[in-house]
Amino acid sequence: MLDLLSSGIATELLERTASMPRVQQAVELSLAPAFLLVGIGSIMNVMMARLIWLAGRIERLAEPSDGTCNIAHHEELEWLRIRRRFARLAIKFSTGAAVVISIVIAVLFVSAYVDARIGTLVAVLWVATIGLLITGLIYFLRETLLAADGPRAKKQ
Repeated sequence: MLDLLSSGIATELLERTASMPRVQQAVELSLAPAFLLVGIGSIMNVMMARLIWLAGRIERLAEPSDGTCNIAHHEELEWLRIRRRFARLAIKFSTGAAVVISIVIAVLFVSAYVDARIGTLVAVLWVATIGLLITGLIYFLRETLLAADGPRAKKQ
């Protein structure tokens, strides 16, 4: 371990990480993605609340209360299951966006200490994040539109 610390590589790494301007630069670069991550988390909180409500409603309707299963319950169960599928897809894509933007933050922070050119990588990851987020929001929109239409509306 001491040999590693006394080597030139370890000394250079310690010098790079001890530089306050580099740390400040890394923090500044990662602020915008961090705010996006907070926004994604807030959106996912709303999505999860809807999914939890849907799951609870499906469980309550699926339980045989008096042994009868009327057509209205069956229609509502089908409608709720479709909504649940859309909500789950919205959460999956939004989670993917959160993971990718977290990678962007890590890459931006590491880039302050490494001389590698990573601009293209960051741009690709940023576009991937926005693509995943847009897809998640589209599924969330579909779920909310389906919820607004009600269980007896024509299924898509």
